[in-house]
Amino acid sequence: MRKIGGVLLATLLLAAVMVSGCIGGKEEAKVVWASTQLNPPEERAFVLEKLLPPFKDETGIDVEFVPLSYADLSTRLAGEMEAGKVTIDVIGDLHGGLDYFNSQGWLMDLSDKKLEGRTFIESFMKYATDKDGKIFYIPWMSATYVMVINKDAFKYLPAGLTEEDVIKGTEKWTYDALLEWAKNIYEQTGKKALGFPAGPKGLFHRFLHGYLYPSFTGYEAKNFDTPEAVKMWNYLKELWQYVNPTSTTWDSMADPLLQGEVLIAWDHTARIKNAIETKPDQFVVVPVPRGPKGRGFIVVLAGLAIPKNAPHPEEAWKLIDYLTRPEVQVEILKNVGFFPTVKEAADAVPEGPLKILANGVAAQSSTKDALIVMIPNLGEKGGEFSAIYREAFQRIVLQGEDPAKVTAELKPKLYGLFQEKGLEVP
Repeated sequence: MRKIGGVLLATLLLAAVMVSGCIGGKEEAKVVWASTQLNPPEERAFVLEKLLPPFKDETGIDVEFVPLSYADLSTRLAGEMEAGKVTIDVIGDLHGGLDYFNSQGWLMDLSDKKLEGRTFIESFMKYATDKDGKIFYIPWMSATYVMVINKDAFKYLPAGLTEEDVIKGTEKWTYDALLEWAKNIYEQTGKKALGFPAGPKGLFHRFLHGYLYPSFTGYEAKNFDTPEAVKMWNYLKELWQYVNPTSTTWDSMADPLLQGEVLIAWDHTARIKNAIETKPDQFVVVPVPRGPKGRGFIVVLAGLAIPKNAPHPEEAWKLIDYLTRPEVQVEILKNVGFFPTVKEAADAVPEGPLKILANGVAAQSSTKDALIVMIPNLGEKGGEFSAIYREAFQRIVLQGEDPAKVTAELKPKLYGLFQEKGLEVP
């Protein structure tokens, strides 16, 4: 009986192993997709509940979506490369991070891969191609940061500035005009109606390095402590008198806009999308103002890459193929407000709230004085870069310190980040 029981137990164990796919059966691949994008709770829910299920239904491939911070992704990938055991199959990250990973020799060359039925925007493909002609990522999503105006705010426009100037982004739509406008609203209503996402998880640091600095100094970081930079900080101190004080707690501007707490706001397109969709007749999306050096703004470009020695490169490519299909790109736009990178999808933006958003983005991109900025590719140092601008804001604007003194103190640390990475200061 013991012998029979032993044989039966062994048979059952063997059957279990075979069913699990370890012996005799093909183990289904699980693609690990590590991403710094689509990580906020509502965006993550879209990925898990709407974006990925059709891919699994079509291919039978499971995808484990792993949301990571920029620093955590860089640290994990560096560790896996050093250990010679890569677990990540697909990387979703911004251009700067992917450019850095490629400079370290960590990404596969995708130049010989083909994606049928889509035409990528040429400028995006240029960013995705290095100086040696290697395509190191596939453009996936694009976005920017814009101004959103509650139409009630147009009642308080300063003299010489028209609604058309603001909507089209003419040379009259300046930061000085924004100051006068916010001041007008305050003096006529008692309301501090300008708002920024300056909370702990807000993106206000992008406004500082990607909008104000290039608009006033011509650079993101190179002229960090120049007289032009001091003038910029003094301007922001004056402007902040008319900024809603709750801004330092807000991480996104959709709710403050919808609740009427602000009439003018700046934020990422994905983070103001809900306001536009909820009240499309109340809001208009417009270009940001211009400064003495031009109209600085960030173009956010996210891409998809495959690490060298990824465990499932074929399945990873199938996921990239799926995520860049025109119809999938339109769904991403509808659900989370990131814009397509393929022309076939860009032409299919539906009428309605999304068109309002798209028109504002297009107007900003086509301004004659545009100064396009990319987020620097500092890898795991990206968080330190952002923190320097936030510290400068905290000390100069909120605590009243001398901008010349603060920027002079912080400049060596800022420059050191780029020197450590062997990069030119942008």
